[in-house]
Amino acid sequence: MEAGEALLEGLLSAEEGAGPLLQRDYWAVIENCGCSPSEVMKLVASRFAEFAPEELVIFEREDGGNAPLEPGDELRVRIRGAGTFHVRIIHRDRQSLTMATLPGHPEAGRITFGAYRNELGDVIFHIRSRARSGSRVMYLGFRTGGEAMQTNTWTDFVNTVALTVGEGVIGFIHAETTVMEKAHESADDVRGPTFLARGD
Repeated sequence: MEAGEALLEGLLSAEEGAGPLLQRDYWAVIENCGCSPSEVMKLVASRFAEFAPEELVIFEREDGGNAPLEPGDELRVRIRGAGTFHVRIIHRDRQSLTMATLPGHPEAGRITFGAYRNELGDVIFHIRSRARSGSRVMYLGFRTGGEAMQTNTWTDFVNTVALTVGEGVIGFIHAETTVMEKAHESADDVRGPTFLARGD
């Protein structure tokens, strides 16, 4: 088995989930960012757990190590009120990091964290997930409260990154949800990031 195939083995893919396939975007322009996008992502890969709001979710490395996250690494995810689940890093390049869910997780799919510059040269930090609920039961539970918790988790993550590498965000943190059409789903590369972060 090739290394790339091993990374994808045993994942909980979006196809196996329930409900609509949703693309969720959380992003903001960082004010006076003191790092290049690739430096931002090196920091995120090295200190990932520190950026998540502990009152909502706690990430822990399965191997107990503290090296930067790399493809193949797995994280234990403790979600308040939901339980403990697992994710695996399936892709990393200079400007992005992507993880996918493992069986039992409330979501079926993957999420990418990336940094890049806009046309003005400002650094943007961006999180994009593409996922379904992990099961019908989880889909119903997500609709009754999980969605707000997820939005709070990732907007907090964006804000903490922005305050760590700069002076917070310019304006506000964007949070957008898009229902993915079948044509988009069939064209999606489930092995790679949910978006390409370009412009360092």
